[in-house]
Amino acid sequence: MNDTALSWRDGDIPVSTRFDDPYYSIENGLAETRYVFLTGNGLPERFRDGFRIMELGFGTGLNLLATLELWRMSETPGRLLFTTFEAFPLSGEDMRRAQAGFPELASIAAELAPFWQKGARAFDLPDLSFRMIEGDARETLPQLDVQADVWFLDGFSPAKNPELWEPELLRGVAAHTAPGGTAATYSAAGAVRRALDAAGLVTERVPGYGRKRHMTIARKAQ
Repeated sequence: MNDTALSWRDGDIPVSTRFDDPYYSIENGLAETRYVFLTGNGLPERFRDGFRIMELGFGTGLNLLATLELWRMSETPGRLLFTTFEAFPLSGEDMRRAQAGFPELASIAAELAPFWQKGARAFDLPDLSFRMIEGDARETLPQLDVQADVWFLDGFSPAKNPELWEPELLRGVAAHTAPGGTAATYSAAGAVRRALDAAGLVTERVPGYGRKRHMTIARKAQ
């Protein structure tokens, strides 16, 4: 059952009424995703067969679509592994409506739409292995025995969704990061950077996307 409260700003921008926050940048969600999560993690240069991305906050699936597009454009052989954590999954209808706002990704959105319509939490394609871990990431992440090459930290803002930015959870992120792995987030909050640093990652505040002056990237030592 989908209990995510959702409204639409200007007819096509999805906003969580639970967290009073839009699911992506009102200016240009796709450009922000590419800047923050893809470029911020040094992609596509690091792609290889079996490359594992893990994400806090699946939302509309925009990050997945943009990443899969980049993977295919890079012509990386093999399969991308994408694992995401989401406490309140959107309905298939809402995901399709939100993704329709990005015509550049229309072909990939259409390819994946049947999975969302069925409420799928896992599926495999020749070049993608997708898993959604439903529930509170503070409880579900510790149960996994895998490490990510890249993390997308994409919860709602720390002020409105503090659960996804708690120091203990970010320690779990660091523990589930492979040596040399990275993380990126639109957030430049000092508390987030301090928690990531304390967890063993080395953070850097860099220019943000659009009106956001700064964002955060982090790396785990080799």
